[in-house]
Amino acid sequence: MISTFMEHREACEAALKEKHFLDASQKEGFLDENAKSNLSQLKALGRVFNKAAEDDVPSEVPDYLCCKITLDIFRDPVITPSGVTYERAVILEHLQKVGKFDPITREPLYPSQLAPNLAIKEAVRSYLDAHGWAYKMD
Repeated sequence: MISTFMEHREACEAALKEKHFLDASQKEGFLDENAKSNLSQLKALGRVFNKAAEDDVPSEVPDYLCCKITLDIFRDPVITPSGVTYERAVILEHLQKVGKFDPITREPLYPSQLAPNLAIKEAVRSYLDAHGWAYKMD
């Protein structure tokens, strides 16, 4: 995807430079004004491509979209009665292997008390739609 993005950027820059060359060959005496206009257009094109690339640059995933145990982005978030959200498989494993308590609040917790956290699930989906790099490849 990145190479395609860069190819589009280079193609646009080449087309703009070619347009400048053709304009310069047809307009004698207006080269300084034409060169300034071309430079301005190239800078504007660069700003557009830089802005478009911002969401594709890896950065920190917001904490509220990550499991408190694994620190990975949620796939199937569940919420406890105390309001803490965990990845379903991870909290179920904790309840089975470690004990029937919330690992953060230490309050008693049973699998039947876990509820899907649909708000966080939707927030993760929106985030991933805008930041495709955040998908982990297993």
